[in-house]
Amino acid sequence: MTSTLAKDKGASPSPPSVPPAQRARRLRRRGRVVALLFVFPALLLLGALVVYPVLFSVGRSLFDASGTRFVGADNYTEMFRNPATLKAIRNTTIWVVVAPVLLTGLGLILAVLVEKVRWATAFKLLLFMPMAVSFLAAGIIFRLAYDEDPDKGVLNAAVVSVHDVFKDSSSYPAARAREGHGLTKGDDGSYSTRAGLSPGDTVHLPMVGVLPKDLPGGAGPASAAAGGKTAADELRGVVYLDFTPGGGGTQGKVDSGESGLPGMKVEAVRDGQTVASTTTASDGSFHFGGLKAGSYAVKLPESNFAPPYQGISWLGPTLVTPMIIGAYLWIWTGFAMVLIGAGLSALPRDALEAARIDGANEWQIFRRITVPLLAPVLTVVFVTLVINVMKVFDLVYIIAPGPVQEDATVLATQMWLVSFGGGNNQGLGSALGVLLLLLVIPAMVFNVRRFRRSQ
Repeated sequence: MTSTLAKDKGASPSPPSVPPAQRARRLRRRGRVVALLFVFPALLLLGALVVYPVLFSVGRSLFDASGTRFVGADNYTEMFRNPATLKAIRNTTIWVVVAPVLLTGLGLILAVLVEKVRWATAFKLLLFMPMAVSFLAAGIIFRLAYDEDPDKGVLNAAVVSVHDVFKDSSSYPAARAREGHGLTKGDDGSYSTRAGLSPGDTVHLPMVGVLPKDLPGGAGPASAAAGGKTAADELRGVVYLDFTPGGGGTQGKVDSGESGLPGMKVEAVRDGQTVASTTTASDGSFHFGGLKAGSYAVKLPESNFAPPYQGISWLGPTLVTPMIIGAYLWIWTGFAMVLIGAGLSALPRDALEAARIDGANEWQIFRRITVPLLAPVLTVVFVTLVINVMKVFDLVYIIAPGPVQEDATVLATQMWLVSFGGGNNQGLGSALGVLLLLLVIPAMVFNVRRFRRSQ
């Protein structure tokens, strides 16, 4: 008994037990410290690249262009008085209303249709491929596609081809009458002779301004058509290029070697009314038969000299914004389709099959089952696109030509133009940046809350 007490007396006391609640708090505190150490580099980058620029822009927006004089809210009031800024706000509104709606709708339709395509994966890859193209490259591609010159712009090349199928274009847009040789130009661009010709007369109509290489392939010499007899009820003539290759010849006279102008429309006019119409032959000759006695004039209508159809001004002030939105759709449709397709693949198939068994057609299934079930996915896609559209810059700046840059400008491009693109007013530019941030924040908050609810 005594030895036992001695052993107990010499033994070290046991450490006091830690309550479980305190131990849990220590573990949580240690976990927070470790998590903070891991998150700290990201927070540092976030602060340097996001928080600091935002705070700096807010502060800079309260100073003048030089950054030395405090002006308070003057930049914000000036922003809404500037017509260019108001136009940028209007264009941004058009982008926000049109682009996300079209993209979400196209993505939904394509996602549903792709499910019924045999090579669905290849089709998705093809549509998603534009996402791999940078906005700079896409802007250059569409700038060339929208070029007004049909020889460069693929869209105008197609439009001109279709137009020329249904309506003939002029073969002599640069032709004009030889001055002082019987032809006068009208206000509408036509040429006509004096009103003193009678049936049985022959008239020569000399033209210049056409290069020999630009003559139609079947054009023949006009000298043979210039001679010959004319019937008593007939009015004859020849339209020819008054130019002798190699030099020489007499102006206003059909010389040997001068070519006729085939395919030119000619009219016989009496008392201001067109009584007969014809087209010149390969040698430039024409004739009007069965004319009654009287005084006539010969007219070359303005359609002979109309400039060729050049297509549509895709990048003009009226169409530039819709055309840039079209380029944006080309890039982002695949993105919307893939996201919506992922949501579509997660839909319960038993609900769709039950609807088919109950007799619902595909349109009813799409409208009453597929779309309601996809509503969360569609909302996320739509809001994400709204955020992206508000910040669009590259396409607008690259595709819109300089003369219409102001007609196509949005808030992002206006902010850059005011700050660095010649305006050199970084106070006003910072105010535009703050406005853009305030417009984007509600959509971002909505998306974050949506993600939290889904989790």
